[in-house]
Amino acid sequence: MPDAVRRCPEDGFFEGDTCPVCDRAGAHVLDGRRRRQLSKFVSGALRHFPGDAGIDVDEAGWTPFGSLRAAVERKYDWADGEALSGVIATDPKGRFERTGGDDETGAAAADGLVRAAYGHSVGVTLDATDDPVPATLYHGTAPENAESIREAGLRPMGRQTVHLSESVTTAREVGRRHAADPVVFVVDAAAMRADDRRVVKRGTETYTTDCVPPQYLSVLEG
Repeated sequence: MPDAVRRCPEDGFFEGDTCPVCDRAGAHVLDGRRRRQLSKFVSGALRHFPGDAGIDVDEAGWTPFGSLRAAVERKYDWADGEALSGVIATDPKGRFERTGGDDETGAAAADGLVRAAYGHSVGVTLDATDDPVPATLYHGTAPENAESIREAGLRPMGRQTVHLSESVTTAREVGRRHAADPVVFVVDAAAMRADDRRVVKRGTETYTTDCVPPQYLSVLEG
């Protein structure tokens, strides 16, 4: 279960019991259960079903923060702009990006834009970032997928891009969504980029690419 979201009057939103900057308890915003519930809905609305949620996203995936706030308020009678701001600001994987937004105290603002940083199945075009890309990345999957990946490489399937992880630990966490004992593929990201294949950082430690041909893949042993 995710940690609760709280807001420090000096340092803004944080997760857990005390502000990591000043060690104050801060004001309660959202408990862990509702945080997970709201995050799941917001992710789906921005990535997969904006129309069903009652919002419009532009060609780059952005929607007005006020529109998304209205959507979550329609969905949950306990949700408001502060809860939405807290979920966006504290997401541990950096799933969301926001322009404008809260002031220095963390008070929820009505303006600005918000979008999902990655994971879309709706057609959007995300701008590239300048963040450095590690030489090696990883991808976790169910064992029954391993043989087809060895032969055909990694493909986006239902999403627009392939998602890669910065660490083995994160790749295993992703793989465990599909199997208790996932297979982890090692991705030679340095070789991909040398061959002019774009790999872009999205979120905290997620990287995306159009596809990963099999020559850039090997199975992590042990």
